[in-house]
Amino acid sequence: MEYRIDDLARAAGTTVRNVRVYQDRGLLPPPRREGRTGVYGEPHLARLRLIGQLLERGYTFAHIGEFLEAWQRGRNLTDLLGLEQVLTTPWSDEVDDYVTAEQLLEMFGEIGEADLQTSLEQELIVADGDRFRVPSPRLLHAGSELVKAGIPLSVVLGLSASLRADMEASARRLVGAVAEHAVLPLTSSFDASLEEVGALINRLKPLAQLAVDAHLAMAMERQVRETVEAHMQAQSAAEGSAAS
Repeated sequence: MEYRIDDLARAAGTTVRNVRVYQDRGLLPPPRREGRTGVYGEPHLARLRLIGQLLERGYTFAHIGEFLEAWQRGRNLTDLLGLEQVLTTPWSDEVDDYVTAEQLLEMFGEIGEADLQTSLEQELIVADGDRFRVPSPRLLHAGSELVKAGIPLSVVLGLSASLRADMEASARRLVGAVAEHAVLPLTSSFDASLEEVGALINRLKPLAQLAVDAHLAMAMERQVRETVEAHMQAQSAAEGSAAS
């Protein structure tokens, strides 16, 4: 697909001014010229989305330039397209949802200011005018069910924060191992295809999900059994003490 600069900016969720800035800084290759009109393609769109995501993560133009140069050395923009699409494609199939303050009240009951602030800080909800954007509807509904089961919202939010930290640590270890033992050896060869790297990352997605699901299921099974057994033993001991 081909784009004029305003269409490209709109598709990438940025501005024409930003597109020009990225070009001036060498982050975005120039368009193909048709007379006085610049024509951009899908590789440019993928590059723009990648730049946007890296900027959101706090990378500077200099860092992004070094990253792109390292990958692009000896390769053209088309070679980079596959990897950039892999890096900018969400790993979850969830679609953002929106809720009002009234809907949150129905789901969680009265929400204190501290809990609301914590929810915003964890980005479980994001203020959007007179409503809230929900990046993960699954997390929100899971939290609602836990609250309805009798667990205080503050405790649920604490569990959410702990779980997030655990997942970040696990993801860091997993990605580090893949980078060290698979990606780095693969890219050490100048002839390595970026498509191969992209394919490797795509293979990692379902494997990571399967590993997390399996370990969580086994851990939950152990913890539920141990908790129930401990409760029954404590109750039995209390009854025996009362009888004596």
